[in-house]
Amino acid sequence: MYPGSHAVTHPDKPAIVMADSGRSLTFAQLEYAANQVGHLLRNQGLRRGDHIAVMAENRLELLVVESAAERTGLYYTLINTHLTGDEVAYIVGNCRARVFVSTVTLRDVATKAAESCPAVERFLMVGLEEPDERWESFTAAVERHPGVPVADEQRGNVMLYSSGTTGRPKGICRPLQDLRPGDADEVLDWVRDLLGFREGMTYLNPAPLYHSAPQGSVSGALRLGSTVIVMERFDAEQWCALVERHRITHCQMVPTMFIRLLRLPREVRDRYDLSSLERIVHGAAPCPVPVKQAMIEWLGPIVLEYYGATEGNGFTWCDSEQWLAHPGTVGKAIIGDVEILDDDNRPVPPGVDGTVWFRGATNFVYFDDPAKTAENRIADDRGVASTIGDIGHLDTGGYLYLTDRKSHMIISGGVNIYPQETENLLAAHPAVADVAVIGVPNPDLGEEVKAVVQLVDSAAAGPGLAAELIAYCRDRIAHYKCPRSVDFVDDLPRLPTGKLYKRLLRDRYRDTVAG
Repeated sequence: MYPGSHAVTHPDKPAIVMADSGRSLTFAQLEYAANQVGHLLRNQGLRRGDHIAVMAENRLELLVVESAAERTGLYYTLINTHLTGDEVAYIVGNCRARVFVSTVTLRDVATKAAESCPAVERFLMVGLEEPDERWESFTAAVERHPGVPVADEQRGNVMLYSSGTTGRPKGICRPLQDLRPGDADEVLDWVRDLLGFREGMTYLNPAPLYHSAPQGSVSGALRLGSTVIVMERFDAEQWCALVERHRITHCQMVPTMFIRLLRLPREVRDRYDLSSLERIVHGAAPCPVPVKQAMIEWLGPIVLEYYGATEGNGFTWCDSEQWLAHPGTVGKAIIGDVEILDDDNRPVPPGVDGTVWFRGATNFVYFDDPAKTAENRIADDRGVASTIGDIGHLDTGGYLYLTDRKSHMIISGGVNIYPQETENLLAAHPAVADVAVIGVPNPDLGEEVKAVVQLVDSAAAGPGLAAELIAYCRDRIAHYKCPRSVDFVDDLPRLPTGKLYKRLLRDRYRDTVAG
């Protein structure tokens, strides 16, 4: 099924409801609006395999554009709304977007990006009252088109970007399936069964829709004809209130949200009836064992966990019972065969850390970058394996435990941050001789970004220079990538080869915090 089918069977049923504003679309309204955008894209000359880009906060129009691309055979790239103009421009250009959609809320960043996107043919802005020389009103452009399906409906696909250790984002591209929007889809059926999705459920989305997990879950829920409640931003008590008000059955979250829920006073949590919940799925970041134990004790054994990357090169899974028997695990492989290899790509015994590899589930490429695609793969007499660089180990039962998630990656509030980009930026500051950017424990976010700096002149160290370095970063890259604190050291732990030994540095700070 897909939303258009439900527009016939129950046209007046709410498809999407925004939590704060109350704005909503029925399935009939979603179908009509998506078809209008589909005709706009076809009239612009876009055909199967072409690309569009969308940068929007959580709002109805984002899902309308996504639905239109899904039925016109297009690749659509959803862009993180916290990026700078230059970062957005790189993604829009790299994905070869012919149409770029943004919102008036993000106008400054979107306009800065648009200046460096000469290949884009059309710029549409949601909420724009007066068009200018670059931006058209999304509403005015769309309303001129009919609300019936395009004649050549074809299944499209999302192409999200995942930053690499070099700091350059990479488009994760999968081949388009030769399907019409309403055709059966084995992958979606499998995901539906895994998440316990069912007809008649009500889904709550508390996360940014430009991330892969929310995008996939909301899309799957709508295909089932489910009402989706979308939070504009996460608030712990509002989440409880929404579950009670809408009798929410399913939700996907990240551990930071768990922490904020558990920090609500017990009397606040007890104020709301959460008995309608059937499944809470989490992933995207390591969940501290005490936090997950507390969530299961509070809500019951309905907490499910997965481990997988946007690349989709493999997938592990565990339910509450499995996790309680193996605390800290991210589950057993259910897509691809997982194995742990050392630096020479040799298998290691159970309990020994190494790089996490998957075999048998690799069908993605990094868009227009065969060299990057090849970097994370090996081929031997057992076939092809791929990795995203995470570190972990297996127990004797085949359950996977992540040690570092990635050897250098910082995960703050469920968001992946690659420190190389920030390091490269700080290294260009005239006061900096050497720098390492690491994640240090944060009780709310899991980790926060810290810069450890060796100065050209050690006498310059102090709060003033620390503030200057933080501001230097915040002026140039997205704020979530910037250090929240700066420490000054006499030297950094480098190997004779010049490689920075970050594990020593991270362990030093973790030991300090623990002490």
